[in-house]
Amino acid sequence: MKKHLCILLILLTTIKVSAQDHSKTPEIKPLVIGETVTFHSSVLDENRKLNIYLPQNYVADSTKTYPVIYLLDGALDEDFIHIAGIVQFGSFSWINMVPESIVVGIANVDRKRDFTYPTTIAQDKIDFPTSGKSEDFINFIEKDLQPFIQEHYRTEGTTTIIGQSLGGLLATEILYKKPELFDNYIIVSPSLWWDDQSLLQLEPKAYHSEKQIYVAVGKEGEIMERDAKSLYQNLDANKKENTKVYFQFLEAQDHGDALHLAVYGAFEVLFGKG
Repeated sequence: MKKHLCILLILLTTIKVSAQDHSKTPEIKPLVIGETVTFHSSVLDENRKLNIYLPQNYVADSTKTYPVIYLLDGALDEDFIHIAGIVQFGSFSWINMVPESIVVGIANVDRKRDFTYPTTIAQDKIDFPTSGKSEDFINFIEKDLQPFIQEHYRTEGTTTIIGQSLGGLLATEILYKKPELFDNYIIVSPSLWWDDQSLLQLEPKAYHSEKQIYVAVGKEGEIMERDAKSLYQNLDANKKENTKVYFQFLEAQDHGDALHLAVYGAFEVLFGKG
């Protein structure tokens, strides 16, 4: 009898301790800030990964449509998370810096291939052996990516592209050659040195829709700073009434950390708070 009572007391104590321990176990859930989509590009004939940030009330309000911000270098270990964070913060009602927007981060497969046009410089061909396919990537944006986003998400038509470094070179090429693809261009630290600055020698294609263009560069050396300023000056000198052009020099930043502050500054002026 005593033996049975002792076993019962041990069992009850074990159950009580187990219950107490269970109540102290932290609840862990994934932290979700968006969704990742992989789809096949018929233009590039390869699968491409997108990271998508959706506004807070996107699911709750099924009638509202949103502008779209396309981000080059948009992988999770590239620029997607911190740029999506600026968009979320800037769209808070008490901040009201940027409208609630969908962010489409385009993850890279081969950025040197996708972001550069063919070069005549022998050393560039050696250093960047896969380079020169930007025309294909621009066609991918126009014929695959934008239609995919328009079909699967509630968009309202206004589009912005953000590109930095080689991404800034590509954004500039789009602006010069197919400007109607985007309404707003945020071009940061563009690698306009490519092919001996040949892009700056082109005459930009005319367009009829309204455009806002924001060029920024940090303390990045004579060539980078000169080329970014030349881009701004060329665009500003030849702008039409339907175009606004802005320039920002970030003297405390360099090529590695200019993007975040540049995008924040761009949002302030492009969307009406600057």
